[in-house]
Amino acid sequence: MGALETGLSGYLALFAAGFLATEIWRWLGLLVGSRLDVAGEVFQWVRAVATALVAGMVARMVLFPAGALADVPLTVRLTAFAGGFVCYYALKRNLAVGVGGGAALLVLAQLVPIR
Repeated sequence: MGALETGLSGYLALFAAGFLATEIWRWLGLLVGSRLDVAGEVFQWVRAVATALVAGMVARMVLFPAGALADVPLTVRLTAFAGGFVCYYALKRNLAVGVGGGAALLVLAQLVPIR
């Protein structure tokens, strides 16, 4: 059985195309990234836009959820958000801890019945 008969060549072509399409951007990022001024105005603007986009998405998920999150009461979502916010600041502005804390509070709220 050859490579064409097993479909392996299709997978190899997809892998090569995916590799080539992304690898050039990684190398360009490496070359250009060392020259960026992280304190410069452009970089600060990009950071502010990215932060605003994340804040907008979080607000949308809390206030206007979709899917399974829509079944969770608003008070639980707001409490989990506030708890995640507290975790974030309590542990030296660690984003992973903030997200994990909020998610853990959501799960805990679903496991513990509220009367």
